[in-house]
Amino acid sequence: MDQIPDPEDLGPVHFIAIGGSGMNGIATVFAQRGIEVSGSDRQDSDYLRSLADIGVRAHIGHAAEQLGDARAVVASSAIREDNPEMVEARRRGLPVLHRSVALASLMKSGPSSSSRRVISIAGTHGKTTTTAMTAHLLTTLGADPSYVIGGVLYHPADDGIRHAKTGGHLGHGQDFVVEADESDGTFLQYPTQVAVVTNVDPDHLVNWGTPENYRAGFERFATGPTVSLLVVSADDPGAVALTERLRDIDELSIVTFGRTAGADIRIADESYPSLGSSFTLIDGGAGLNVGSDRPEGSTGASGSVRLNVPFDYNVLNAAAAYAVATRLGHDPDRVRHALAGFPGTYRRFQLVGAENGIRVFDDYSHHPTEVGNTVRAAREAIDRLGEGRVVAVMQPHLYSRTRDFWKEFGESLRPAHEAIVMDVCGDREDPIPGITGKLVAEAVPTGTANVTYEPDWDATAATVARIARPGDVVITLGCGDVTKIAPRIVSEIVGAAGTARRGE
Repeated sequence: MDQIPDPEDLGPVHFIAIGGSGMNGIATVFAQRGIEVSGSDRQDSDYLRSLADIGVRAHIGHAAEQLGDARAVVASSAIREDNPEMVEARRRGLPVLHRSVALASLMKSGPSSSSRRVISIAGTHGKTTTTAMTAHLLTTLGADPSYVIGGVLYHPADDGIRHAKTGGHLGHGQDFVVEADESDGTFLQYPTQVAVVTNVDPDHLVNWGTPENYRAGFERFATGPTVSLLVVSADDPGAVALTERLRDIDELSIVTFGRTAGADIRIADESYPSLGSSFTLIDGGAGLNVGSDRPEGSTGASGSVRLNVPFDYNVLNAAAAYAVATRLGHDPDRVRHALAGFPGTYRRFQLVGAENGIRVFDDYSHHPTEVGNTVRAAREAIDRLGEGRVVAVMQPHLYSRTRDFWKEFGESLRPAHEAIVMDVCGDREDPIPGITGKLVAEAVPTGTANVTYEPDWDATAATVARIARPGDVVITLGCGDVTKIAPRIVSEIVGAAGTARRGE
């Protein structure tokens, strides 16, 4: 484990790839701490503009001179040693901190640091939304938590609550809610008191090597030296296996959530009106003595919940967030009511536009399980409406992940009516011979989705607009630059509708 410095000892600090989902929130909290922050990213974004609004010098493109008078540099595992800013940092002998170390440093000091309670939310899938839901609950309930999320909470401007336009916020309460990224093992850095595991589904095998190592990483996370409460899925096989291995640890209180009979917080009576969710949480009260003034063995209060976001996996995310908030001492009735106000997060089935009867959504799903869950849930919603089709636009992310899971990616598109598969977004990786999006397209089971392989990024929007028709739901899927395709699809649909009206 790396040595964790105090944030004030680092500044001025420069973030390489400051606009990334794992970086912008950390940079925001550093700036809100009064530390001079600068950074760069390869392209402009809403994140960069929001950071500039709070006084961060955010550059587009990477160049050595942009380090300015920085005394420390923060980078993620994705930054290569030949990045010009990394080269300059090494030349100057500046400390280069991994993103996770910078985040851990924020938990070490600051407002309420003497009694700070770190809530780390991990899992292969669902951690961003669960972190956002937990931060939303604690904020709404008046706890004013600090948080760092790999996404942005949407809130109306007049809701009377302070919210960042990035994934970070420095609160004055004792709670610090973090999305704990397992991809490179750095989630083991955090002084976690409340650990949440949404699921354990092997991924990032370039780092972990084997599924067994991946699962062992989650066990180390859940049994860290400061962890006293584990909130864990009762449905996911990987999470269930984790729970079974930890049941005999006396110092660890475990609260399970899910649809499974015997879950400590059980989901029942689900329905999905329009693009929302309705369900009941049956709370048996396990773990209510942790972090609250309720006596050991007291029972929780069961009741109904309505969410403004759809799909069954968001119901699971909400149950996890409810478990955290109630086990920290918040009133169950108020927690359930606060869940109804959760507005969603950036790039999690985000509506980009609706034109000519076609709705276009953008989603961050990039693992086969996530893609499959999103496409299946959209198909179920379409089937309930009795009209329209699901048009899934999927961009495989990383050559290594595509190499490891191309068959599973193909299977994940089975529920779609139409599947448009793009070529691989390699990001930090060099191409691997023979690994392209065509592998995924050819792996979609025969007789399911109608498949189109579109390797030309610039042609994708027009291809989708040609395929989509009124009543359809289009979903762009992936964590690469596929997100930029969604608004282009909307524009192409508008253009195609105009052409049709003119009879051209």
